[in-house]
Amino acid sequence: MANAKPDFDAVVVGAGFAGMYMLYRLRERGLSVRVFETGTDVGGTWYWNRYPGARVDTETMFYSYQFSEELQQEWEWKERYPAQAELSAYARHVADRFELRPDIQFETRVDSTVWDEDAGLWRVETGDGASTMARYCIMATGCLSAVNTPEFDGLNDFAGETYHTAHWPDEGVDFTGKRVAVIGTGSSGVQSIPVIAEQAASLHVFQRTANYVIPSHNRAMEADEVAEIKANYPELRARAKKSFSGNYFPVAGPSALAVSKEERDREYEARWAQGGLAFMAAYADFQTSDEANETASAFIRNKIRGIVDDSEVAELLAPKQLFLCKRLCVGAGYYEAYNRDSVALIDISETTIERITPEGVCVDGRVYEVDALVLATGFDAVTGALKRIDIQGVGAITLRDKWEDGPRAYLGLGIAGFPNLFTITGPGSPSVLTNMIPSIEQHVDWIADCIDHMRSHDKSRIEAEAEAEEAWVEHVNEVGDLSLRATCQSWYFGSNIPGKPRVVLPYSGGFPVYVRKCDEVAANGYSGFALS
Repeated sequence: MANAKPDFDAVVVGAGFAGMYMLYRLRERGLSVRVFETGTDVGGTWYWNRYPGARVDTETMFYSYQFSEELQQEWEWKERYPAQAELSAYARHVADRFELRPDIQFETRVDSTVWDEDAGLWRVETGDGASTMARYCIMATGCLSAVNTPEFDGLNDFAGETYHTAHWPDEGVDFTGKRVAVIGTGSSGVQSIPVIAEQAASLHVFQRTANYVIPSHNRAMEADEVAEIKANYPELRARAKKSFSGNYFPVAGPSALAVSKEERDREYEARWAQGGLAFMAAYADFQTSDEANETASAFIRNKIRGIVDDSEVAELLAPKQLFLCKRLCVGAGYYEAYNRDSVALIDISETTIERITPEGVCVDGRVYEVDALVLATGFDAVTGALKRIDIQGVGAITLRDKWEDGPRAYLGLGIAGFPNLFTITGPGSPSVLTNMIPSIEQHVDWIADCIDHMRSHDKSRIEAEAEAEEAWVEHVNEVGDLSLRATCQSWYFGSNIPGKPRVVLPYSGGFPVYVRKCDEVAANGYSGFALS
């Protein structure tokens, strides 16, 4: 069995931006590849998330592939922050331009991947009953793809229509004249609430935790600015790679406390007017100094009070936690939506949702009667999609069992006990704290180079060493605990999923530091990995 012939050199699970690029890179190197994708088309996150108002929160000229200069130059982005439809069109264009579809099997769910020690291959079982053998198994399942549907008492008894923002109907939903409830005020809630509020006869928003929302100030891209960016892409991309998040956000200074209040407020006003995630990079000490952080927190809370007419509602919308300890949201007209007479905010931070009744949502003994229920309740982030597949490594150890007390991986790329298995933007990599596409490209390039190295050195097996994995996990936790993010409950730590161990999921040391570590590992013959 040791010389068993695989059906493919590699199986890739998922045809989002990670899976497509992985296919491109491996095929370019002459490997045979099969990609399995649950959906009917490519795009991953931007295939599934079709809810009203869905759009990227990273400026799109940078939320895009950079591996092909021709692709960068030919694609025309229409908006500063494109909506889901434009991002989906971009993904389809990439699939067609590089002729990726013939190697992607759509409408195919991967149920299990099992390591066959004798054959030295992965056996991948799919929902259609087929079994595929491959030398390498590469998980491109995405960080935000395992939908979190809370187990509300009585949810299945609701007599109206129920939607989850990540499982939106293809044909859309018309809420005109309907009474609607939205549960959740994270990114998908922040984006969908203003759009739903424009249609619905009434809208009840159920908020557990208020979030900081920076206005996007979205607009059409001007022809001259597009031309300038395209002419300077190499320099702009290089600058972005040197930044903490893989985005190019100029930092005003090392500390918010080193300047006067007047200067600081001018900076905050300018960033608020600019819009988007650049606000989080105003000063370098937002994650290390409570006092510096509070200057930004107070500024945004005051902005909320100035926008929302009802002072009690404004205070409910003003976050209590520190700025950036949860995911920063970017929205359009979010706070303004609460000035509509038809929109009501229900605080469930202390009095939670008791149950869902056939008529609506019950809180503190009161039933809010609605015709439609929207669950904007997010995802089982980073690890959820991996744990929902039955992944079995050496000695039939399952990934679920190995990660019972929290994920353990080396660089977020390899896992001890699971040979020839790679995870793109897995736990312990910068992933969700960065611009995702550059992070994806860095991982894919590293994996492709690693497989090249193995083939040129006549190696057929690679596995993360337990000691290296343990050291990396300790480092990820140590760096994570230095950040003020560690002071609050968020999905960065798995806190949104009942029973999920509270551990640091993404690497908080920044994109450049992480890339240097990966490059060092590769330069040293893939130190921390056992090759045979």
